[in-house]
Amino acid sequence: MSSARDVTDATFEAEVLNSDKPIMVDFWAEWCGPCRAVSPILDQIASEHSDKLEIVKLNVDDNPQTAMKYQITSIPAMKVFKGGEVVKTVIGAKPKPALEADLAEFIG
Repeated sequence: MSSARDVTDATFEAEVLNSDKPIMVDFWAEWCGPCRAVSPILDQIASEHSDKLEIVKLNVDDNPQTAMKYQITSIPAMKVFKGGEVVKTVIGAKPKPALEADLAEFIG
């Protein structure tokens, strides 16, 4: 089962921008191979570090408004939000150690 839950254009503000703890949004699409490759890694990180960082997924095809607002031009794109602001951006699929290094300030 996926540890990262889905958010939509309609729920983005309530679930991401108003979150009390850092939250990483995985911007992805069904047809994107690298997105599918990184998804289980993000699920692992989400379950291992759920106390420090929440991870959610936003399908860019189903939710173009939010994808456009955050200028998502290539996927997978992962953005960490804290206090309603983007504080970190990670572009592209990476192995788990590289993603954990990118997220060290949030999960360390």
